[in-house]
Amino acid sequence: MSVVEESERVPELEELGIRAFTTTRITGSFGLRTDEPVRDVMGRWLRLRRELRSGGPRLATATQVHGRHVLVHGSAWEGWLRAPDADGHVAAERGTALAVTVADCVPVFIAHPSGAIALLHSGWRGTAAGIVPRGIAALEELGFPAAELRLHTGPAVCGACYEVSGAVYAELTGTDPGAPRTIDLRALIADQARQAGVRQITTSASCTRCNNDRFYSHRAGDLGRQLGVMIADAP
Repeated sequence: MSVVEESERVPELEELGIRAFTTTRITGSFGLRTDEPVRDVMGRWLRLRRELRSGGPRLATATQVHGRHVLVHGSAWEGWLRAPDADGHVAAERGTALAVTVADCVPVFIAHPSGAIALLHSGWRGTAAGIVPRGIAALEELGFPAAELRLHTGPAVCGACYEVSGAVYAELTGTDPGAPRTIDLRALIADQARQAGVRQITTSASCTRCNNDRFYSHRAGDLGRQLGVMIADAP
């Protein structure tokens, strides 16, 4: 079975020739900060790389820092890029695979019918910092209007499971409840996207905490990480 078949896919984007999916426990962890042997973790990355190569020669990743920096990738390179300090990727041309690691934070998939794509890692800090509007703006700057984009929020901790401090709640909403409260990051992200002009928005029904048997969850104590992956296959 392929990595894609073992993953939760985004069928809404498949008609555009775009593969977008979030890996699961079946495939194993892609995180580099566990006690697993390096050969096992890198073996999974290499397996994924082999499968993605049919769609294009490039794979872009980065060291994630819970910020709002978005990298824009051209096509004048080949191989596997591991860039420093970024939480989002944009590729205007087909043939570049994008990947982010997640384990409760939200993988945000954005696509244009032309094949331009963006993939963002949005936890509470990234959501508060506006990484999703930044990713949408990056696509608009390249000539892809927000009204023509499709956005999907993948498996992440749900609003019933995600409790934050009053201070964090205030950063996200502008209202301080004075006590810990639960909050739905994916709903906030959807609101940000609508305000930025995106009209087509879908959300995964999966919660990494509720469905901890299928996904890694930081709040459940897991060290493992799944991947959000996206590629607009080259013709």
